Amino acid sequence: MQLLLLTALLGCLATVYAAPTTSIRWCVISDLELQKCLDLAKHSPVFSCERRDHTLDCIVAISKGEADAVTLNGAYIHTAGLKNYNLAPVAAETYRDGIVALAKQGTGFQLKDLRGKKSCHSALGNAEGWNLPIGTLLSKGIIDWAGPDNKPLLQAVSEFFSSSCLPGAQGYPNLCQLCKGDCSETSTNEYYGDDGAFKCLAEGAGDVTFMTPTSVPNDYELLCQDNKRAPLGEYNTCNLGREPAHAIVSRKDNQLAQTIYTSLKSVKGFNLFSSAIYGGKDLMFSDTATDILQVPADTDSFLYLGAEYMSKLNSLKDPRPAHPTSSIRWCAVGHPETAKCDLWMGFSYVEATGTSAIECQSAPTVEECFKKIMRQEADAIAVDGGQVYTAGKCGLVPAMAEQYDDASTSSYYSVAVVKKGSGVTWDTLKGKKSCHTGIGRTAGWNIPMGHIHKQTNSCDFSTFFASGCAPGADPNSAFCTNCKGSGKAVGDEAKCKASSEEMYYGYAGAFRCLAEDAGHVAFIKHTIVGENTDGHGPDWASGLRSEDFELICPGKSDPVPISEYASCNLAAVPAHAVVTRPELRSKVVSVLMDQQAKFGITGSNGQFRMFESQGGKNLLFKDSTRCLQETQSSSYEEFLGQEYMTAMNSLRVCSANTPDLEKSCTFQTCP
Repeated sequence: MQLLLLTALLGCLATVYAAPTTSIRWCVISDLELQKCLDLAKHSPVFSCERRDHTLDCIVAISKGEADAVTLNGAYIHTAGLKNYNLAPVAAETYRDGIVALAKQGTGFQLKDLRGKKSCHSALGNAEGWNLPIGTLLSKGIIDWAGPDNKPLLQAVSEFFSSSCLPGAQGYPNLCQLCKGDCSETSTNEYYGDDGAFKCLAEGAGDVTFMTPTSVPNDYELLCQDNKRAPLGEYNTCNLGREPAHAIVSRKDNQLAQTIYTSLKSVKGFNLFSSAIYGGKDLMFSDTATDILQVPADTDSFLYLGAEYMSKLNSLKDPRPAHPTSSIRWCAVGHPETAKCDLWMGFSYVEATGTSAIECQSAPTVEECFKKIMRQEADAIAVDGGQVYTAGKCGLVPAMAEQYDDASTSSYYSVAVVKKGSGVTWDTLKGKKSCHTGIGRTAGWNIPMGHIHKQTNSCDFSTFFASGCAPGADPNSAFCTNCKGSGKAVGDEAKCKASSEEMYYGYAGAFRCLAEDAGHVAFIKHTIVGENTDGHGPDWASGLRSEDFELICPGKSDPVPISEYASCNLAAVPAHAVVTRPELRSKVVSVLMDQQAKFGITGSNGQFRMFESQGGKNLLFKDSTRCLQETQSSSYEEFLGQEYMTAMNSLRVCSANTPDLEKSCTFQTCP
């Protein structure tokens, strides 16, 4: 009898644990959505329904724990991510293309020439007809708007275009003048929606339309953001940006997020993406969606939306910056950089204005600085090419580049350095110990590992090198084994950290790793040996001689002197660059031009130098910098160059080499 009772009890427990442990309360905002939600719950009992009157009410309900999930567009994803709600995307719909500006061939004008033209829009407030096109025109200064205190945005737009069809813009006759039928967001307006906006252009009512790419005849062209035109097939590179895919948002709870995603993917016999039988459109999910994809862990709303989209979204609210002073907030990584930044802030104080041109923010890593810049908690940081690549993927842009000599180009060589007489060559590197500037850094990781990946076709670099130091690597990996940390005997949290607190971090750190026999090869910049030998450099380098080091490279069987870097290198690579948010680029350039005039190589102040480091090396900027130059383009692709972009894209085949931040920023739902 006891055995039977125990068996029955275990059976009951098994039944309990087999059932879903969490009920997902979906928030709906209409009776039609409620009807669809109730049908979903019949097919998948893990779901239940919570009725609210408005999307914002759903956001509030989820933040209070009264509901669990809702699908939102980009603008509401941003709202949900604000501190008072603190929600995050957990899954995303798949379906989107870029949003384009379209004009007839032969009309000649460019994006910058749209003032006075006639415009066709799908609808007020949606991504393709309003948010991205108007946000682009505002962020680029093509539409001049001083903010809502000066005049409503709709008025500024109505004064910019000579006439328009902007469905939903009742109250502004000029914006409804071109509409056919009425100005409503219904079928009684023939120019409503994407198809209607194209019809408005095709019938000659407007000069330009804004829409997602569809089947469009070949006698139309795209207007690009760089004020060029392109054929229809180039919409992936010539567009006004992508509206982020609608996302399912919830509270920041990894277990709940996983339950929501797996439950949606497990739904059988019910079409999430169809609303027709309920007499509505886009109920709970977009009717044009085809699937649900899981968002990478720890992706908040700002990372999901990206800096470029956020810049345009903010332009629609108020073009004035959130940080309206004449200063820029510099992001410093680690204590030594923060100390230098604080000194810079003090010397940049302007008595006439009572403010400093430089304010300081700090973060433990470059990636955390990028997040601060995207969240408008900081404004700028100088980083290497590999980090420019990640920043660009997150929507940040290069503003100024470091220049290291009197030449007009801003670049340097990535080299592999060994000790003279060590017998190490490029062909015998396998099984050796390696010293890297940091994971994801140009000279220290991307370029050499790109060469090795090309040789081995393997993404597991721990099978190539026996061990090493690559700050920023997984603490348990072989590439943290030989790192030195801050010098503490035990419990050193700085060990393998991607900041100046790790003694083997950065160019000088990787060279020190080699000099102190923690590695057999160091991957660094071509000038670093000279900067840290023959009486140059910090105390640890005081006894080092440049002649005791050599270069190795593919194609050469023997090492060569360090002076032969032009013929024995791994690649010529782009200089470090200052990155910022798109809307701040001009301001950052202006402030830094003024600062280097005061504190650069030729500045008159001897107490502080932007390009000198006390208590460390290459703090904030590389010490070899002679000046900062404005980059010719704000495009990170153009700044890095085709060769480097090709190398980076190839290396990204190895997902382990993609920073978590970049994975979050490049979570795409379209090709």
